[in-house]
Amino acid sequence: MSFNKEKLLQLCNDWCKNTLMESLEIEYIDAGEDFLTAKMPVNPRVHQPMGLLHGGASVALAESVGSAASFLFINTEKQEVRGIEISANHLKSKREGTVFATAKIIHKGRSIHLWEIKITDEEGRLISLCKLTNMILPRRQ
Repeated sequence: MSFNKEKLLQLCNDWCKNTLMESLEIEYIDAGEDFLTAKMPVNPRVHQPMGLLHGGASVALAESVGSAASFLFINTEKQEVRGIEISANHLKSKREGTVFATAKIIHKGRSIHLWEIKITDEEGRLISLCKLTNMILPRRQ
């Protein structure tokens, strides 16, 4: 897919309709040749019982942005993406506001993409550091 920032962001945001991403209010907001950024509000919808951002919501944000980012590098008419492994280190808690997830490519192979996803707060402080491995498969007809 040739890079067109506005088209890519619109496509990613359109994919969110009627999915977990829409439920979590994830919105794709920036893209470049080797990165993709999304944001997610932190509110009771994504809290754990102690009133803090749930680690699972952070992982869902990370996997959403990292999986979508693989579309930067594939032929979408012939290939598709599957997340096969994700890990997360939660370093800081957050009660309200917005978090931002930026996926940057670490390894771009023909069949495997490895992404580093940093989740930060509004001031750029690191909330979670995630690593996602995506498998690139032939598209099923």
